[in-house]
Amino acid sequence: MKIVVDIGHPAHVHYFKNLIWLMQEKGDEFLIVARNRAFIFNLLNVYNFNYIDRGRGSSNIIGKILYLPKADFLIYKIAKKFKPDLFISFGSMYAAQASKALGRPHIAFNDIEFLGAAYILYSPFTDVIFTPYCYRRELGKKQVRFNGFMELCYLHPNYFKPDLSVLEELGIEKGEKYVIVRFVSFKAIHDTGVKGFNWENKIAVVNRLSKYAKVFVNSEGELPTELDKYKFNLPPERFHDALYYSSLYVGDSGTTATEAACLGVPAIRCNTFARSPHERGNFIKLEEEYGLLLNFNVNNQEKAIEKAVDLIKQEDVKNQWGKQREKLLRDKIDVTSFIVWFIKEYPKSIEIIRENPDYQERFK
Repeated sequence: MKIVVDIGHPAHVHYFKNLIWLMQEKGDEFLIVARNRAFIFNLLNVYNFNYIDRGRGSSNIIGKILYLPKADFLIYKIAKKFKPDLFISFGSMYAAQASKALGRPHIAFNDIEFLGAAYILYSPFTDVIFTPYCYRRELGKKQVRFNGFMELCYLHPNYFKPDLSVLEELGIEKGEKYVIVRFVSFKAIHDTGVKGFNWENKIAVVNRLSKYAKVFVNSEGELPTELDKYKFNLPPERFHDALYYSSLYVGDSGTTATEAACLGVPAIRCNTFARSPHERGNFIKLEEEYGLLLNFNVNNQEKAIEKAVDLIKQEDVKNQWGKQREKLLRDKIDVTSFIVWFIKEYPKSIEIIRENPDYQERFK
């Protein structure tokens, strides 16, 4: 089988890397097309993936409109030579439209419940849209719900084996507490109007936590100069190792909050979406059913900081989170193995899942 994968965000590399490796072992071929973004290329290079640069894109509306036909044509042209059997992506309008032009199926993934321009531009050209069970929107007959989270594609114990040597690289002694703090830029289409910790509280949360533990700050955008000494300086592929052994995660990133929860790390998330009418189902599920995540709206930044300080002062909190993580893993499937089966058996697999959604429970 020959498959085109479109990568538009560093997280997409993680979503699909194990799927690609498993299928390559079985003789399947992949053509990876990636947005020209430093962290994306860095991860693809670390994992020894060959890929084709589809350009940088744009952060403004006019630039995105002009980029669309350019990216479509590039993917169409290179895919035509590759002669794929299907396309997969995380809701890529470019992959969807190129697949339609070539008459090939497109399988998309989506856990973002804000359905903006990207959804409008990919869904008509997509054959299957995978969403987690907890996804609150109904997307029609193309939707297939899976019993898991996208983050389990790479953080499930079947694939993720934390490397203890990261502690030495961080300068952490055995038993020493440390906190991972992450701030994001909110420049994606689905993040329009979203805000996280303000400038003052970025400084406050780090200063207050640093009284009780070492703090490492990972940030997409510019940081206050006061926080330069706290920067997380390890390569991005080491981030999940560092997160796994940390005592606490605090930030405005939804993805990292979910990653922390899936790893059993006490997690606090604070942004505009949290506890709002636009909140996503996965964050609600992780907090209310599993107790693995604490969500605070951006209007309650001080409360989020106070809770973070309270958690880092506790001695057994990570053990409590670890037990909740075990429950989560018992409940959820090995998402990657399920998707590999689905792709290999497609289109027969779509009928099997529609007739018996619980068939996926075989992949626990």
